[in-house]
Amino acid sequence: MTMSMLNIFNVAGSATSAQSQRLNIVASNLANADTVAGPDGSAYKARQITFQAQLLGTAGGNAGAAGVTVSNISEDQTPGRRVLDPKHPSADADGYVTYSNVNAIEEVVNMISASRSYQNNVEVMNTAKTLLLKTLQMGN
Repeated sequence: MTMSMLNIFNVAGSATSAQSQRLNIVASNLANADTVAGPDGSAYKARQITFQAQLLGTAGGNAGAAGVTVSNISEDQTPGRRVLDPKHPSADADGYVTYSNVNAIEEVVNMISASRSYQNNVEVMNTAKTLLLKTLQMGN
């Protein structure tokens, strides 16, 4: 029983950590949603996170539980939004300003999803802790 309870903490803990990284990526994307191309001519590219199942180890010959880890953080290669604004200091020769390719609406949806996943995993750990404490109290 104890090992399965530890597996619950490991699985939920790995998911909480992964969702925390996802929230950091979303925050970075939202912070750069309205940035324009820098001196090198390239605008901020939205970053996307990819998760992967991770075997959390084996104990006593038993197969371990599977958690989650971040396998990759990549840049979205979609072209940035171009707006005609010849008076803008960052306008190109044709008068267009290139903004980042961040879609703020998608990022807010992503943020809500990551936040709820994070909260759910914290609740799983709290429930497991409560059950473990009640089990220990029964032994007294």
